[in-house]
Amino acid sequence: MNGSGMPGLAAGFWLDGRRIGPEAPPYLVAELSGNHNGSLETAMALLEAAARAGADAVKLQTYTADTLTIDCDRPEFVVPSGLWAGRTLYALYQEAHTPWDWHRALFARGRELGVTVFSTPFDESAVDFLEELGAPLYKVASFELLDLPLIERIAATGKPTVMSTGMASDAEIAEAVAAFRALSDAPLVLLHCVSAYPAPLEQMQVARVPRLAARFGTLAGLSDHSLGPTAAVAATALGACLIEKHVVLDRSAGGVDAAFSLEPAELAHLAAETRRVHAALGRGAEARPAAEAASLTFRRSLYVVRDVAADEPLTRDNVRIIRPGYGLAPRELPRVLGARATQAIPRGTPLSWELVAEAAAVGGDQARS
Repeated sequence: MNGSGMPGLAAGFWLDGRRIGPEAPPYLVAELSGNHNGSLETAMALLEAAARAGADAVKLQTYTADTLTIDCDRPEFVVPSGLWAGRTLYALYQEAHTPWDWHRALFARGRELGVTVFSTPFDESAVDFLEELGAPLYKVASFELLDLPLIERIAATGKPTVMSTGMASDAEIAEAVAAFRALSDAPLVLLHCVSAYPAPLEQMQVARVPRLAARFGTLAGLSDHSLGPTAAVAATALGACLIEKHVVLDRSAGGVDAAFSLEPAELAHLAAETRRVHAALGRGAEARPAAEAASLTFRRSLYVVRDVAADEPLTRDNVRIIRPGYGLAPRELPRVLGARATQAIPRGTPLSWELVAEAAAVGGDQARS
C-alpha cells in the first residue's frame, strides 16, 4: 500500500502548487509542438490561450533538425504517408522545431501566467540547456523511449518525468523504466499513446491507462492524438492523472500538427469535462453522499393507514409499507403483524416500537436499535 491508497500504484506528487496523482483532477498539458508556425508571437499567443483555457502546463519540444536526423533524401528519410507525406525528416523538423532562443521568454511568460512550462528534450544537449532554464519536469517522447542514454541523462537531473509509450512493447517500457529508476526515484508518469496523427478513436485502447499503472507501479495518463475530447474524458474515468493534447490557435490557419490539435475553446471544454468527470468519480467511499440526505425521507417505511384502537392487533389492513420514511423499516413488518397497539394510533402515524406492545415487551432496547 502507498500514498495513492491502492496496492501497487504510485503516489502523487506536487509540481508548482498543483497536485498530480489519482486523488486530483487530471493535470492538463497543452502541447505547443510546431503549431507556432515559426513565430514567437504565435507561440506566446498559444501559451496565453492555453492558460486561459485551463491548462496546467504548456509543453515545448527542444531539438533542432540536426540533433534529430541528417539532411538526406534517401527513401528511408522521406515520410511515406499521412499528414507529412513526401517531406524529408530534415525539412519537417526544420519547420516544426521551437528555436532554442525562444525558450527563456516562454518559460518566463509561463511563470507570469501561473502555468508551468516544460519540454521534451530530444538529445542530451537539450537536457543540459533545459537545466540552465530551471525546467521543473521532463517528457520523453514515444519515438525516443528506446534512447536509454537520453533517459539516463534525464533521470540524472532528479526531476519528475513523463514518458509516452506509443509503439512500445511491455518489454521496451520495462527497459526504459528500469533505466530511469537505476538513477532516480523521482516521480514517473507513463502515458498511454497511439503514435498515429490523428489517432483513430476506435484504436485508442484507453483501457491501457490503468494497466500501465498496475503493471509498472507508476502514475499513468494519456498522450492523446485523437480528435476531440472523447478519449481524454474516458481516460479520466479510468484514472488518468495527466492528459496531454496538442493545441493550435486556429486549425484553418494550418500548422504541422494543426489537423489533430485542439483550438482554445475546445481545450477549455476538455478541461472542464475532465475535471467534472473526476469530481463525479469521487473516492469510492461507502459513506452516503450529503446530497442524498434530503431524499431519505421519501423512502418507504411502516405507517398506520387506518385508525387503530389501544390493544387492537396490527394487521395488513391497518399497517402498510408506504412513503415517506419516518416509520420502522419495511423489514420489520413480519414482527409487527399480529402485535397489539400500546395506545390509540391515528391514521397517518409512522409506526415505532413504542406503539407495538409485543415487540416492545420481547425486543426491548434491541428492537428500538
